[in-house]
Formats: sequence, C-alpha cells, structure tokens
Amino acid sequence: MSRLSENPLTSAADSANQPEFTREQRKILLKIAHAAIASALVGDQLPDSLPASLAAFPALAEPHGVFTTLYLDGELRGCVGYPLPTHPLFRAVAETARAAAFEDSRFWPVTPEEALRLKISLSILSPLFPITAGEVEIGRHGLLISEGLRRGLLLPQVPVEHGWDRETFLAQTCHKAGLPLHAWRRSASLEAFTAEVFGDDDAL
Repeated sequence: MSRLSENPLTSAADSANQPEFTREQRKILLKIAHAAIASALVGDQLPDSLPASLAAFPALAEPHGVFTTLYLDGELRGCVGYPLPTHPLFRAVAETARAAAFEDSRFWPVTPEEALRLKISLSILSPLFPITAGEVEIGRHGLLISEGLRRGLLLPQVPVEHGWDRETFLAQTCHKAGLPLHAWRRSASLEAFTAEVFGDDDAL
C-alpha cells in the first residue's frame, strides 16, 4: 500500500477516549518518530525488526495503519501515512515520520535546525470497514473514498476543526480523491476508520 499525504488538524478523535496504547507506549512511538527523522539526516537506515530494548512491548510490532503529522512553530510541516495495516507499527511510524519530513510534496524537506523544533502527532488507525453515508459520525470516523485509481482520505479530526457537517465531510473527502463532490452519492466506495490520536504536546 502506498503512502498517502494528509492535511490533519490537532483535535483528538473520539476513539481516543478508550486508548489502545499506554502512556509509555505512546512516548516510545513519538520517540521513534523523532529518531527516524534525526537518523535520516545523517544517512542511517531504519531497523527492520523491533529493537531488543523494546521487546517488552510486542504491541508495537503489530501491524497498524498510521499517519504521522509534523508541526513547526504551530504550523503544519508535513503529514504522510499508511491507511492500511501493512507494516509493524514501530516501522510504520518511522517510515511515515521520515516521509512527512522529507517527501511531502507540499513542503521543502525538513532541515537539521527544523528537526530540533518539530512537534509530532500520531494518528493510529483502526482497520478500515465499509460504511454508509448515513452512518458517518463527525469526530469519530475518518473516511477513505475510492473510485477506480482515485483515493482520498481525511482523518477524524479534520471535520471537527473545520466545523463541517456530514455532507461537507463526504464532499471534501471526494475532493481529496480528485472526484466530483457528489461522488459519494453514486459509485464511489466508502470506508471508515477510527483513530487514536496523540502527540508531543499532549498531557499523556
């Protein structure tokens, strides 16, 4: 599964009320994201397996979809993710952090000076599941709309921050896919997910 870029915002998704990951696990994942960016700047490769020092946290090796979002001085600096659970979580976090820092086409690559000041937010996705338009809950569901080779994804935080209603959220997800705004009413495939969202600035 290829990575997708995203334009997320900072509100926590409703699913975070029942977190899957402990405070310690969250801190480890954020540390992995920062370390992945720092190591890329000196040419180091990412580890293929869970480091021995993290053997006590096997949940970090379970596959998950994840989006990593970077902020610099409060402004979006990059966001890339895997919508499907095709990678162990520790690896997915590391890869998407690097991609957000250096491959998001909306931004110049992060500099060493900027890397020291980045704030990171992680959105760990549930498995995708089919959903009807009428079942979409603002603040709880993220959406993936697809038709042919076109796909568009928006995280659960996005409509909350923008104040969108359900139809606007559906239309904007279609727009993200490069589809007509009303494609969700027709033949486009509609899937949903929830997300556990946390970041450097959270009181974990």
